[in-house]
Amino acid sequence: MRKKIVYAALLVAGLSFFNFSCQKETSEPIVKEEQEDDGILAGRNGNQYGHWKLTKTYSSDVITKWLNMQLEMLRVPLPAGVGSQAAERCQAYCGIAAYESVVPGMPNYRSLEGQLTEFPRLPDVEKGKVYHWAASANAALAEMNRKLFPTASDANKTNMNNLEKELHDIYATEVDASILARSEAFGKEVATKIFAWAATDGSANTNPPYIPAPPTDEKPWLWVPTAPPPATPANPYAYQRRLLVPGVAYRTNLTPPPTYSTDPGSAFYAMAKDVYDKSKVLTDDQKAMAIYHRDSPGYPGGGHFVAVLSQTISKAQSSLDIAALAYAKVGLAQHDATMICFTNKYNFLLVRPVTYIKKVIDDSWNTFIPTPNHPEFPSGHATINTAVMTMLTNVFGKNFQITLHTYDYLGLPARSYDSFEEMSKEMADSRVFGGIHYQATCDKSRVQGRRVGLNVLRRITFEKEDRHENHNHNNHNHHNHR
Repeated sequence: MRKKIVYAALLVAGLSFFNFSCQKETSEPIVKEEQEDDGILAGRNGNQYGHWKLTKTYSSDVITKWLNMQLEMLRVPLPAGVGSQAAERCQAYCGIAAYESVVPGMPNYRSLEGQLTEFPRLPDVEKGKVYHWAASANAALAEMNRKLFPTASDANKTNMNNLEKELHDIYATEVDASILARSEAFGKEVATKIFAWAATDGSANTNPPYIPAPPTDEKPWLWVPTAPPPATPANPYAYQRRLLVPGVAYRTNLTPPPTYSTDPGSAFYAMAKDVYDKSKVLTDDQKAMAIYHRDSPGYPGGGHFVAVLSQTISKAQSSLDIAALAYAKVGLAQHDATMICFTNKYNFLLVRPVTYIKKVIDDSWNTFIPTPNHPEFPSGHATINTAVMTMLTNVFGKNFQITLHTYDYLGLPARSYDSFEEMSKEMADSRVFGGIHYQATCDKSRVQGRRVGLNVLRRITFEKEDRHENHNHNNHNHHNHR
């Protein structure tokens, strides 16, 4: 009889805890091991584990702090020839690691095991043991960032160590040492497995220098590099990289550009003349768009999406489960859209506007912003951003209002949007205003990016029983103020 009374008391205590789970973690009493019989939920692969707190009871601070830490490292010039793969690769693998380090505490969600290409078997949590999910995520992201940025400056290496310890010290006030150690060990083990998998994705392949074929009479449309040697073309070997989502390229083929022609009556000439004409009458806001989204100086190669994700999570005041879900979805879409886009670029090898316009229309003309050193079609900004914005819309809703402060540190005015769709279109159009892409390319590329995003959502199952709670969970958090 005494035993039943003790169990009943523990159950009441557990229910009382959940009623106040919205409070900040730092205000809660330290969780002891003897509480670990409270609350049973479905863990990885449907097994039953005891967890005293669910992932959703933690704040997203651990995610946003590591995203912001990563931004500090992405400001550093990328290694020669690496181009955009550095940022998208970090976004993908860190997002997967963050999600997998906390998903056992998310009873309505499932692991990515068995869903991603060649994805390894991940460690399991211990049955009947308590975990501190924010501590697991902290350990996982610390490990991933150290491994993904081996050439980080000494200052940034110190900053990573300091951030990990700062969060560790906070979590040490919330649970006893054995729970904290177990949680951190789990997160680190998850990251170790994921990084080993990442190392086999083809990014480490040794390839000869890429030397583009020059235009000829038979192929006058061939791309001419826009940066002189020793600058190298960006991402010419993207086709060798492993796509993370099986079938993600389904129906992402592009309608080819118009047939190359210098005839003023041709569709190709009209496409280039449109860029030229717009450049002559740019408004102040169009110039501001082009400058804001040029990303160099700033966060080249997709680093701006790290900033967008961090600011979105903060604006939404997301709990840890939704932040981890968004991180994984954005990372998968950004990675695979980048690989698909750059593979297409080197298949089409289409000439940039600056080369065509100088040769055919006006030899004194120049672009408003510098032209990146890779082929024109499709547009990286348009394809990749639309895949990312498809994911952010999926998680946070169609009418999410946000003001970006990504480049406050450069003195650029913040830019505001009523939806991710609006942000997506502006990012794409900014490349036309900058003079570096044709409008038709950006429009077609946005279609491609959306298809990539939808393919990720169709082929990867995050939620159990198709609950789609990720939409509704955050709606009450969206105040929709800029």
